[in-house]
Amino acid sequence: MFQKILVANRGEIALRVIRACRDLGIEVAVVYSEADADAPYLKLADQAICIGPAVATESYLKPPRIIAAAEVANAEAIHPGYGFLSENSNFAQMCRDNNFEFIGPPAEAMHRLGNKNQAKQLAKEANVPTVPGSDGLITSEQQALAFARAVGYPVLIKAAAGGGGRGMRVARSDTALLAGLTSARAEAEAAFKDGSVYLEKYLDQPRHIEVQLLGDQHGNVIHLFERDCSLQRRHQKLVEESPAPNLPEKVRDAMCAAAVRLARAAGYYSAGTCEFLVDRDDNFYFIEVNARIQVEHPVTELVTGVDLIREQIRVAAGERLRYRQDDIRQRGAAIEVRINAEDPDHDFRPSPGVIRTWRPPGGPGVRLDTHVVAGYQVPPNYDSMVAKLLVHQPTRAEAFAVMRRALREFVVEGIHTTIPIHRRIFDTPEFVDGRVDTTFIERVLLPRAKG
Repeated sequence: MFQKILVANRGEIALRVIRACRDLGIEVAVVYSEADADAPYLKLADQAICIGPAVATESYLKPPRIIAAAEVANAEAIHPGYGFLSENSNFAQMCRDNNFEFIGPPAEAMHRLGNKNQAKQLAKEANVPTVPGSDGLITSEQQALAFARAVGYPVLIKAAAGGGGRGMRVARSDTALLAGLTSARAEAEAAFKDGSVYLEKYLDQPRHIEVQLLGDQHGNVIHLFERDCSLQRRHQKLVEESPAPNLPEKVRDAMCAAAVRLARAAGYYSAGTCEFLVDRDDNFYFIEVNARIQVEHPVTELVTGVDLIREQIRVAAGERLRYRQDDIRQRGAAIEVRINAEDPDHDFRPSPGVIRTWRPPGGPGVRLDTHVVAGYQVPPNYDSMVAKLLVHQPTRAEAFAVMRRALREFVVEGIHTTIPIHRRIFDTPEFVDGRVDTTFIERVLLPRAKG
């Protein structure tokens, strides 16, 4: 086992990894930017190292500074958290080239799965269903038009190196397709330094369901069942739950088995997530693999009892998985909502600033993952998430009741948050019945709130 780990991230996930290291008896160092110099969680680490100014490209996204911090800390391994450099295969290889274990999958698997077009080809080889799409990358307008006319509109333009909805456009006509190709390529080039795109048939109002994976360096791979992440706004998840409501057991079993096949085909180990779209007839299609720990990993922890961050660390240290597939069970229902510093009544515009009042909820069945305290200043430089509120109960109906209570108890003053829209979501009949899809927020909830 490692003696010391460097946490190469910030905020909630940095605190989460610090706590896991403490639980395992591992010393921990954490990096921070000038914007995070007063973050309370820094005091919980054995060592905190400033790596640059507030702008992420000069701090959290600067690999040489992360490596230098690991050297200063005399760490043996680097945990990237999620976001920033967590899915950068070059950074993973750089860590290992400098004799630091990267707590994540091997760079080779990250490379195979990080490019969505390559991942789709690998999925086909592993007999995993995929959305009908173009044969490789789109290199000309004529190729794009031919594909769209063959499968029929609407089609989806996707950045091969994309994520978070960037470099993605829906086209419902030839004109929209040509315009979308230009804008998607430009956005992808700016975000990922890779402007390549491909096309898929656009599935109308699908569900978004993902399978949590865990593998070791000895060839063992298991799944920890699924999470429903359909409630999204502009491809950003708002609510996640497990088990997925109204999902037939045979579909769940087939989806989980497909995710494991793909992970094995890629030579994958560590924690990761295989994401699928599910149409109205319960057909599922692979869309991508997130080769890292995800924001919503606590949902799976609550229903399975497996601490995914600890398991990541154990796997990186070369240990075998302590679980077989038959050991994993879903117990009860867990739900997570993301509390963001945003104003949902004004198009979710960011709301950085000082939190004057922070009165979090508690009681049986409630878990709050956050780095925030009263007086904390939410910086404008990074992701707007300030907390993840989770509940776990024997049934989904009971989980909804506890979540409603927790959202009523949660008081934040000084900034706007997404708490009000979550209160509306959990009183929406369609969501209560499990009848939602990835378009539900913009198609139903927001218009209803304005109406």
